[in-house]
Amino acid sequence: MTLAEAAEATGGRVLGDTSVTFERISPVHDAGPRDLAMLVDRRYATDLPGCGGRALLVSEALCGIEDGPADRVVVADPHAALADLLPLLHPDPPRDRGVHSSAVVDPSVVVPGRASVGPHAVVCSGVTLGEGVRIGANCFVGEGVAIGAETVLYPNCTLYAGSVLGDRVVVHAGSSIGVDGFGYVTSGGEHRKVPQVGGCVVEDDVEIGANCAIDRGSIGRTVIGAGSKLDNLVHIGHNVTIGPRSMLVAQVGVAGSTRTGAGVGMGGQAGISGHLRIGARAQIAAQAGVIGDVGPGQVVSGYPARDHRTYLRAMASLMKLPELVRRMGRLERRLDGRDGA
Repeated sequence: MTLAEAAEATGGRVLGDTSVTFERISPVHDAGPRDLAMLVDRRYATDLPGCGGRALLVSEALCGIEDGPADRVVVADPHAALADLLPLLHPDPPRDRGVHSSAVVDPSVVVPGRASVGPHAVVCSGVTLGEGVRIGANCFVGEGVAIGAETVLYPNCTLYAGSVLGDRVVVHAGSSIGVDGFGYVTSGGEHRKVPQVGGCVVEDDVEIGANCAIDRGSIGRTVIGAGSKLDNLVHIGHNVTIGPRSMLVAQVGVAGSTRTGAGVGMGGQAGISGHLRIGARAQIAAQAGVIGDVGPGQVVSGYPARDHRTYLRAMASLMKLPELVRRMGRLERRLDGRDGA
Protein backbone atom coordinates (compact mmCIF):
# COMPACT_ATOMS: atom_id res chain seq x y z
CA MET A 1 0.00 0.00 0.00
CA THR A 2 1.25 3.50 -0.75
CA LEU A 3 1.08 6.33 1.72
CA ALA A 4 -1.36 8.06 -0.63
CA GLU A 5 -3.68 5.04 -0.50
CA ALA A 6 -3.37 4.89 3.27
CA ALA A 7 -4.26 8.56 3.60
CA GLU A 8 -7.28 8.10 1.34
CA ALA A 9 -8.48 5.09 3.33
CA THR A 10 -8.18 6.90 6.67
CA GLY A 11 -9.16 10.43 5.73
CA GLY A 12 -5.65 11.59 6.61
CA ARG A 13 -2.87 13.39 4.79
CA VAL A 14 0.72 12.65 3.75
CA LEU A 15 3.84 14.50 4.79
CA GLY A 16 6.61 13.59 2.35
CA ASP A 17 6.63 11.14 -0.55
CA THR A 18 3.10 9.86 -1.30
CA SER A 19 4.46 6.97 -3.41
CA VAL A 20 6.30 5.28 -0.54
CA THR A 21 4.96 1.76 0.01
CA PHE A 22 4.65 -0.45 3.09
CA GLU A 23 3.46 -4.02 3.72
CA ARG A 24 2.40 -4.01 7.35
CA ILE A 25 1.93 -1.77 10.39
CA SER A 26 4.18 -2.22 13.42
CA PRO A 27 4.96 -0.55 16.75
CA VAL A 28 7.73 2.05 16.55
CA HIS A 29 10.26 -0.12 18.42
CA ASP A 30 9.65 -3.17 16.20
CA ALA A 31 9.27 -1.59 12.75
CA GLY A 32 11.42 -2.73 9.84
CA PRO A 33 12.15 -1.26 6.39
CA ARG A 34 8.87 -2.55 4.91
CA ASP A 35 6.71 -1.31 7.79
CA LEU A 36 4.56 1.68 8.59
CA ALA A 37 5.50 2.45 12.20
CA MET A 38 2.64 3.63 14.41
CA LEU A 39 3.13 6.34 17.03
CA VAL A 40 0.09 6.69 19.25
CA ASP A 41 1.42 8.25 22.42
CA ARG A 42 4.20 10.76 23.12
CA ARG A 43 5.65 8.33 25.65
CA TYR A 44 6.88 6.15 22.77
CA ALA A 45 8.65 9.02 21.02
CA THR A 46 11.87 7.92 22.75
CA ASP A 47 11.87 4.90 20.41
CA LEU A 48 11.84 7.08 17.27
CA PRO A 49 15.63 7.62 16.92
CA GLY A 50 16.14 3.88 16.47
CA CYS A 51 12.99 3.30 14.42
CA GLY A 52 13.67 1.28 11.26
CA GLY A 53 10.24 1.84 9.72
CA ARG A 54 9.80 3.08 6.17
CA ALA A 55 7.23 5.67 7.21
CA LEU A 56 5.27 6.78 10.26
CA LEU A 57 1.55 6.69 11.10
CA VAL A 58 1.02 9.54 13.52
CA SER A 59 -1.63 11.81 14.96
CA GLU A 60 -1.99 15.50 14.13
CA ALA A 61 -0.83 16.35 17.64
CA LEU A 62 2.46 14.47 17.21
CA CYS A 63 3.18 14.93 13.51
CA GLY A 64 5.83 17.61 14.17
CA ILE A 65 8.15 15.35 16.15
CA GLU A 66 11.55 15.50 14.46
CA ASP A 67 12.95 12.02 15.08
CA GLY A 68 11.90 8.94 13.13
CA PRO A 69 10.88 8.47 9.49
CA ALA A 70 10.36 11.70 7.57
CA ASP A 71 7.55 10.32 5.38
CA ARG A 72 4.34 10.25 7.39
CA VAL A 73 0.63 9.54 7.24
CA VAL A 74 -1.07 12.01 9.56
CA VAL A 75 -4.49 11.04 10.90
CA ALA A 76 -6.84 12.22 13.61
CA ASP A 77 -6.61 8.95 15.56
CA PRO A 78 -3.98 6.29 14.74
CA HIS A 79 -5.92 3.59 16.61
CA ALA A 80 -9.03 4.28 14.58
CA ALA A 81 -6.90 4.28 11.43
CA LEU A 82 -5.93 0.67 12.17
CA ALA A 83 -9.56 -0.37 11.71
CA ASP A 84 -9.42 1.10 8.20
CA LEU A 85 -5.97 -0.10 7.15
CA LEU A 86 -5.59 -3.59 8.61
CA PRO A 87 -8.50 -5.18 6.69
CA LEU A 88 -6.93 -3.86 3.47
CA LEU A 89 -3.46 -5.15 4.31
CA HIS A 90 -4.64 -8.46 5.74
CA PRO A 91 -7.84 -9.52 3.95
CA ASP A 92 -9.64 -12.64 5.11
CA PRO A 93 -8.47 -15.77 3.31
CA PRO A 94 -10.93 -17.43 0.92
CA ARG A 95 -13.63 -19.27 2.82
CA ASP A 96 -14.36 -22.95 2.43
CA ARG A 97 -18.01 -23.67 1.77
CA GLY A 98 -20.16 -26.67 2.50
CA VAL A 99 -19.96 -29.41 5.11
CA HIS A 100 -16.71 -31.21 5.88
CA SER A 101 -16.87 -34.96 5.40
CA SER A 102 -16.16 -35.61 9.10
CA ALA A 103 -18.85 -33.21 10.39
CA VAL A 104 -22.16 -34.55 11.73
CA VAL A 105 -25.15 -32.48 10.61
CA ASP A 106 -28.68 -33.58 11.40
CA PRO A 107 -30.74 -34.18 8.24
CA SER A 108 -33.26 -31.57 9.38
CA VAL A 109 -30.71 -28.78 9.13
CA VAL A 110 -30.47 -26.72 5.94
CA VAL A 111 -26.92 -25.49 5.33
CA PRO A 112 -27.06 -22.35 3.12
CA GLY A 113 -24.88 -22.20 0.04
CA ARG A 114 -22.29 -19.80 1.46
CA ALA A 115 -22.17 -21.42 4.88
CA SER A 116 -19.49 -23.84 6.08
CA VAL A 117 -19.29 -26.54 8.74
CA GLY A 118 -15.77 -27.57 9.72
CA PRO A 119 -14.16 -30.89 10.59
CA HIS A 120 -15.75 -32.92 13.40
CA ALA A 121 -18.35 -30.26 14.13
CA VAL A 122 -21.76 -31.45 15.35
CA VAL A 123 -24.98 -29.66 14.36
CA CYS A 124 -28.08 -31.08 16.04
CA SER A 125 -31.70 -31.22 14.97
CA GLY A 126 -33.80 -28.10 14.57
CA VAL A 127 -30.83 -25.77 14.09
CA THR A 128 -31.31 -22.84 11.73
CA LEU A 129 -28.30 -21.32 9.97
CA GLY A 130 -28.15 -17.94 8.25
CA GLU A 131 -26.35 -17.30 5.00
CA GLY A 132 -22.57 -17.13 5.30
CA VAL A 133 -22.38 -18.80 8.73
CA ARG A 134 -19.00 -20.37 9.53
CA ILE A 135 -18.85 -23.18 12.10
CA GLY A 136 -15.28 -24.11 13.01
CA ALA A 137 -13.73 -27.48 13.74
CA ASN A 138 -15.04 -29.41 16.76
CA CYS A 139 -17.89 -27.00 17.46
CA PHE A 140 -21.09 -28.33 19.02
CA VAL A 141 -24.39 -26.67 18.09
CA GLY A 142 -27.25 -28.01 20.20
CA GLU A 143 -30.88 -28.67 19.38
CA GLY A 144 -32.95 -25.74 18.20
CA VAL A 145 -30.09 -23.23 18.11
CA ALA A 146 -30.58 -20.27 15.75
CA ILE A 147 -27.51 -18.64 14.18
CA GLY A 148 -27.83 -15.44 12.14
CA ALA A 149 -26.19 -14.49 8.86
CA GLU A 150 -22.39 -14.10 8.63
CA THR A 151 -21.88 -15.30 12.20
CA VAL A 152 -18.56 -17.04 12.89
CA LEU A 153 -17.86 -19.76 15.45
CA TYR A 154 -14.15 -20.41 15.86
CA PRO A 155 -13.01 -23.95 16.76
CA ASN A 156 -14.24 -25.74 19.88
CA CYS A 157 -17.21 -23.49 20.64
CA THR A 158 -20.28 -24.97 22.34
CA LEU A 159 -23.81 -23.66 21.88
CA TYR A 160 -26.29 -25.29 24.22
CA ALA A 161 -29.78 -26.13 23.02
CA GLY A 162 -32.07 -23.21 22.25
CA SER A 163 -29.40 -20.51 22.19
CA VAL A 164 -29.96 -17.66 19.75
CA LEU A 165 -27.16 -15.77 17.99
CA GLY A 166 -27.87 -12.75 15.80
CA ASP A 167 -26.21 -11.60 12.60
CA ARG A 168 -22.44 -10.99 12.34
CA VAL A 169 -21.70 -12.43 15.77
CA VAL A 170 -18.14 -13.65 16.36
CA VAL A 171 -17.45 -16.29 19.01
CA HIS A 172 -13.80 -17.13 19.61
CA ALA A 173 -12.32 -20.52 20.42
CA GLY A 174 -13.43 -22.43 23.48
CA SER A 175 -16.40 -20.25 24.47
CA SER A 176 -19.65 -21.77 25.69
CA ILE A 177 -23.03 -20.12 25.27
CA GLY A 178 -26.30 -21.06 26.95
CA VAL A 179 -24.72 -23.21 29.69
CA ASP A 180 -26.61 -23.93 32.91
CA GLY A 181 -26.57 -21.13 35.43
CA PHE A 182 -25.43 -21.70 39.00
CA GLY A 183 -28.85 -22.27 40.54
CA TYR A 184 -29.31 -24.39 43.66
CA VAL A 185 -31.67 -24.59 46.64
CA THR A 186 -30.30 -25.91 49.91
CA SER A 187 -32.79 -28.18 51.61
CA GLY A 188 -32.13 -30.64 54.41
CA GLY A 189 -28.42 -30.05 54.10
CA GLU A 190 -28.43 -30.97 50.41
CA HIS A 191 -27.93 -28.70 47.40
CA ARG A 192 -30.80 -29.31 44.99
CA LYS A 193 -30.31 -28.11 41.44
CA VAL A 194 -32.93 -25.73 40.08
CA PRO A 195 -33.43 -26.67 36.41
CA GLN A 196 -32.12 -23.95 34.11
CA VAL A 197 -34.77 -23.78 31.41
CA GLY A 198 -34.53 -20.16 30.21
CA GLY A 199 -32.97 -18.75 27.05
CA CYS A 200 -29.70 -17.17 25.99
CA VAL A 201 -29.72 -14.47 23.33
CA VAL A 202 -26.67 -12.87 21.75
CA GLU A 203 -27.77 -9.96 19.59
CA ASP A 204 -26.32 -8.64 16.33
CA ASP A 205 -22.66 -7.57 15.97
CA VAL A 206 -21.52 -8.97 19.32
CA GLU A 207 -17.97 -10.33 19.61
CA ILE A 208 -17.18 -12.85 22.34
CA GLY A 209 -13.57 -13.62 23.22
CA ALA A 210 -11.96 -16.99 23.85
CA ASN A 211 -13.03 -19.21 26.74
CA CYS A 212 -16.00 -17.13 27.83
CA ALA A 213 -19.01 -18.69 29.57
CA ILE A 214 -22.48 -17.23 29.16
CA ASP A 215 -25.23 -18.84 31.22
CA ARG A 216 -28.76 -19.36 30.00
CA GLY A 217 -31.58 -17.89 32.06
CA SER A 218 -33.05 -19.93 34.88
CA ILE A 219 -36.62 -19.21 33.79
CA GLY A 220 -36.08 -15.96 31.86
CA ARG A 221 -33.39 -14.94 29.37
CA THR A 222 -29.77 -13.93 29.45
CA VAL A 223 -29.19 -11.20 26.84
CA ILE A 224 -25.98 -9.76 25.41
CA GLY A 225 -26.98 -6.48 23.75
CA ALA A 226 -26.22 -5.60 20.14
CA GLY A 227 -22.72 -4.35 19.39
CA SER A 228 -21.27 -5.41 22.73
CA LYS A 229 -17.71 -6.76 22.94
CA LEU A 230 -16.54 -9.32 25.50
CA ASP A 231 -12.85 -10.00 26.00
CA ASN A 232 -11.40 -13.43 26.86
CA LEU A 233 -12.44 -15.30 30.02
CA VAL A 234 -15.59 -13.30 30.76
CA HIS A 235 -18.39 -14.99 32.70
CA ILE A 236 -22.00 -13.81 32.44
CA GLY A 237 -24.40 -15.34 34.98
CA HIS A 238 -27.97 -16.44 34.39
CA ASN A 239 -30.68 -13.85 33.64
CA VAL A 240 -28.12 -11.08 33.17
CA THR A 241 -28.86 -8.36 30.63
CA ILE A 242 -25.84 -6.57 29.16
CA GLY A 243 -26.93 -3.38 27.41
CA PRO A 244 -26.03 -2.65 23.78
CA ARG A 245 -22.54 -1.42 22.84
CA SER A 246 -21.02 -2.41 26.18
CA MET A 247 -17.39 -3.50 26.57
CA LEU A 248 -16.27 -6.07 29.15
CA VAL A 249 -12.53 -6.63 29.49
CA ALA A 250 -10.79 -9.90 30.41
CA GLN A 251 -11.92 -11.93 33.44
CA VAL A 252 -14.97 -9.82 34.23
CA GLY A 253 -17.63 -11.71 36.16
CA VAL A 254 -21.27 -10.60 36.29
CA ALA A 255 -23.51 -12.44 38.74
CA GLY A 256 -27.08 -13.46 38.03
CA SER A 257 -29.98 -11.12 37.30
CA THR A 258 -27.84 -7.98 37.06
CA ARG A 259 -28.89 -5.55 34.33
CA THR A 260 -26.74 -2.93 32.66
CA GLY A 261 -27.64 -0.01 30.45
CA ALA A 262 -26.14 0.82 27.08
CA GLY A 263 -22.46 1.61 26.63
CA VAL A 264 -21.23 0.29 29.96
CA GLY A 265 -17.49 -0.41 30.34
CA MET A 266 -16.02 -2.91 32.78
CA GLY A 267 -12.26 -3.15 33.31
CA GLY A 268 -10.32 -6.38 33.68
CA GLN A 269 -11.22 -8.63 36.63
CA ALA A 270 -14.11 -6.44 37.74
CA GLY A 271 -16.69 -8.38 39.71
CA ILE A 272 -20.39 -7.48 39.77
CA SER A 273 -22.72 -8.90 42.42
CA GLY A 274 -26.12 -10.24 41.50
CA HIS A 275 -29.44 -8.42 41.15
CA LEU A 276 -27.83 -5.02 40.61
CA ARG A 277 -28.61 -2.19 38.17
CA ILE A 278 -25.73 -0.56 36.31
CA GLY A 279 -26.76 2.64 34.51
CA ALA A 280 -25.99 3.53 30.90
CA ARG A 281 -22.40 4.62 30.16
CA ALA A 282 -21.23 3.71 33.65
CA GLN A 283 -17.53 2.82 33.91
CA ILE A 284 -16.33 0.08 36.26
CA ALA A 285 -12.57 0.21 36.84
CA ALA A 286 -10.32 -2.84 36.67
CA GLN A 287 -10.59 -5.17 39.70
CA ALA A 288 -13.47 -3.18 41.15
CA GLY A 289 -15.90 -5.10 43.35
CA VAL A 290 -19.41 -3.78 42.73
CA ILE A 291 -21.88 -4.66 45.50
CA GLY A 292 -24.45 -1.90 44.95
CA ASP A 293 -26.22 -0.19 42.09
CA VAL A 294 -24.22 2.19 39.89
CA GLY A 295 -25.87 5.27 38.39
CA PRO A 296 -25.81 6.29 34.73
CA GLY A 297 -22.44 7.72 33.72
CA GLN A 298 -20.90 7.05 37.13
CA VAL A 299 -17.24 5.99 37.34
CA VAL A 300 -16.44 3.61 40.21
CA SER A 301 -13.35 1.74 41.41
CA GLY A 302 -11.99 -0.19 44.37
CA TYR A 303 -13.55 -2.74 46.70
CA PRO A 304 -16.21 -2.16 47.64
CA ALA A 305 -16.60 -0.03 44.52
CA ARG A 306 -17.28 3.64 45.13
CA ASP A 307 -16.96 6.92 43.28
CA HIS A 308 -13.57 6.86 41.57
CA ARG A 309 -12.37 10.21 42.93
CA THR A 310 -13.44 9.27 46.44
CA TYR A 311 -11.53 6.00 46.11
CA LEU A 312 -8.37 7.79 44.93
CA ARG A 313 -8.53 10.17 47.87
CA ALA A 314 -8.97 7.24 50.25
CA MET A 315 -5.97 5.47 48.72
CA ALA A 316 -3.87 8.64 49.01
CA SER A 317 -4.73 8.83 52.70
CA LEU A 318 -3.99 5.15 53.18
CA MET A 319 -0.51 5.59 51.69
CA LYS A 320 0.17 8.15 54.44
CA LEU A 321 -0.68 5.63 57.16
CA PRO A 322 2.90 4.29 57.75
CA GLU A 323 4.20 7.82 58.33
CA LEU A 324 1.28 8.59 60.65
CA VAL A 325 2.04 5.43 62.64
CA ARG A 326 5.70 6.47 62.96
CA ARG A 327 4.72 9.95 64.11
CA MET A 328 2.30 8.50 66.63
CA GLY A 329 5.06 6.23 67.96
CA ARG A 330 7.41 9.18 68.40
CA LEU A 331 4.73 11.13 70.26
CA GLU A 332 4.00 8.17 72.52
CA ARG A 333 7.70 7.78 73.36
CA ARG A 334 7.99 11.50 74.16
CA LEU A 335 4.94 11.36 76.38
CA ASP A 336 6.19 8.23 78.13
CA GLY A 337 9.53 9.94 78.85
CA ARG A 338 7.80 13.07 80.18
CA ASP A 339 5.54 11.00 82.42
CA GLY A 340 8.63 9.18 83.76
CA ALA A 341 10.27 12.48 84.66
